Amino acid sequence: MAAPIVMVHGAFCGGWAFEAFRAPFEAAGHMVITPDLRGHAEDDRPGAVAGLSMTDYAKDIAALCAGLPEPPILIGHSLGGLVAQLAAKRAPLKALILLAPSPPWGVSGSSMEEAVTAFGLMMGAAFTQSISPDRGLMRAYSLDRMPQAQREAAVAQLRPESGRALWEALNWWLDPFMTTSVGTGDIGVPCLVIVGQRDVVHPPMTARQTAQRLGADYLEMAGMSHWLLGETGWQAVATAAWDWLEEGDARATSGAA
Repeated sequence: MAAPIVMVHGAFCGGWAFEAFRAPFEAAGHMVITPDLRGHAEDDRPGAVAGLSMTDYAKDIAALCAGLPEPPILIGHSLGGLVAQLAAKRAPLKALILLAPSPPWGVSGSSMEEAVTAFGLMMGAAFTQSISPDRGLMRAYSLDRMPQAQREAAVAQLRPESGRALWEALNWWLDPFMTTSVGTGDIGVPCLVIVGQRDVVHPPMTARQTAQRLGADYLEMAGMSHWLLGETGWQAVATAAWDWLEEGDARATSGAA
């Protein structure tokens, strides 16, 4: 039986972000679960995310994974990629795939866009608030390679995000609790990091450092930007993830023989 797959969305989003990306995995026989992170559901009140920590998100996803019939494949995008890294330390997984992931504690950003975003959240007030999405920035940096109609459909579904979670992820050097730390060395599960060559949100240099920190395989997608799960060419990303999983299964079968 094919292992279940859990897909974790990024900041300001919801499980809807994987509407297209989930399809080929379901067609191959996997049960795919795309949960809304706490406070991100369509019917949640706008301030429901205020005060939530990355730890809250990670514990929720870890509990979901631990409750499945067998260890799942966990796929996370952007901030959801960091949630997935933290959840991987709390629950057994078959494999971990990170799409343009936010880096863990100790991995510095490498683009001006990363630095500007982090600086904007350094004010203490943001820590306890919900942050409204900047739709202009999303169009320019995250959804820039989406067809216009699909881009605007995604923008219309954006939700507020926890200022605390964003602060913990982007200003880790100011966090004495090391909330987003995953330790050093192999994360303990087969892991693949995929990043777009043109990504400025979490660019290749940052993603490569994340892969090195986790002991993960690394793949860079030519010509692609940040929205790997839905921008033009997303099918190639899904195929690359599938091929990597198949190669892992083949290695495991060969080793068992």
